[in-house]
Amino acid sequence: MANAKFSETPGYGWIVVAVAFFLSALSFGTMASVGIFLKPLIAEFGWSRGKLSFGYTAIAFASALAGILWSIIVDRHGSRWVALFGAIAMGIPLLLLSRIEHLAEFYVYYFLFGALGQAAVTGPLWACVGLWFKNNVGLALGVTFSGSAIGQGLVPYIARYLIDNFGWETAYSILGMAYMILAIPVALLVRDNPQRKKIQSRPPLNQKEEASILLPPVIVVTWISLAVIFCCIAMSVVIVHLVPLLTDYGITSEKAVVIFMTLMFAGAFGRILGGKLADLVGPLKSYIFMSLLQTSVVFIFPHIQSHFLFYVVAIVFGIAFSGVMASFLVCVRMMVPAGVLARSMAVVGMFGWFGMGLGGWLGGLIFDFTGSYHWSFATGSISGIVNLIILFFFYIYIRRHRLNGNGYSADHNSK
Repeated sequence: MANAKFSETPGYGWIVVAVAFFLSALSFGTMASVGIFLKPLIAEFGWSRGKLSFGYTAIAFASALAGILWSIIVDRHGSRWVALFGAIAMGIPLLLLSRIEHLAEFYVYYFLFGALGQAAVTGPLWACVGLWFKNNVGLALGVTFSGSAIGQGLVPYIARYLIDNFGWETAYSILGMAYMILAIPVALLVRDNPQRKKIQSRPPLNQKEEASILLPPVIVVTWISLAVIFCCIAMSVVIVHLVPLLTDYGITSEKAVVIFMTLMFAGAFGRILGGKLADLVGPLKSYIFMSLLQTSVVFIFPHIQSHFLFYVVAIVFGIAFSGVMASFLVCVRMMVPAGVLARSMAVVGMFGWFGMGLGGWLGGLIFDFTGSYHWSFATGSISGIVNLIILFFFYIYIRRHRLNGNGYSADHNSK
């Protein structure tokens, strides 16, 4: 009974933040580790980088599609049991990956990880966190999202150590067992805000530039989803292919993973910064600023000649891409009604996953055609520019509706 009462206090929201932080770290860490397994699997089976990069795409597409289903369940029934199911499901595909012999198995098992694990412990839990907070929503979500950056830094480092010392098969097995041992008890701590139903019946909380206009959710989600596709293409090229790029330049795998880990640790700060910036200036302005910073550095990576500059650019990119992720999800939280929050996040997330999957695959495919990563990373920057163009027109759209007095009432928006 005491535990039940404790889980009903407002402060319990920070426990949910910690749980979502940890589970996001595990799930995103697996995605980031796809690039670490590329060369060992190429050496074992002779598969190309383009083909193996599609494993990342399989997780992303599965997360996109399954996320819609999980979000509908969460909007209606809460997130606790969905999160527990996802925690159980994350470890099994990793165990199966340790026994693959065919490329199709590689795709199927990563698809299952995305559909049953990643999709269940990310978007639904992010929506759960959002409903626990009335103030500092951006900060709370930023801290939550920083878990994914920490995972993307630590898990590939651990995977590289396991591969170097025990081989790729044992690495997959150890990760699978560790995930099940760690994730299940943590997921048992998930609780929905006791006032969830009441909160879901209220109009959305809007801040700064969004405060004077309430757009129908479908318009908000459509604009943000279109932009997210392209910003995620830009970031995933770097996330999937940075370590192979570095090792191609003669940097040892150990040093390459340390650079990647530095990028992701900077990303943890970037997610918190992006969330807090969204609280201060508004989530859309934060999204635009972080997107501009991300786009400006993606194409630089293949042209760097010194280790020091790799670290500098990696830190800048880590802060920027992570701030982007925090900002666009805070946009959804602040601009749509709580009653459709989980599914709105899932739709935006679906397009984000499509972009992530497409970018990771394109990076490998373009490398296979050109024998170089120059055009792969340039494609990422071009996608980032398209994202900025869409955000610019969305900002103008909001300004025009505000000036013309064409906003919608809270009652209309909450329908």
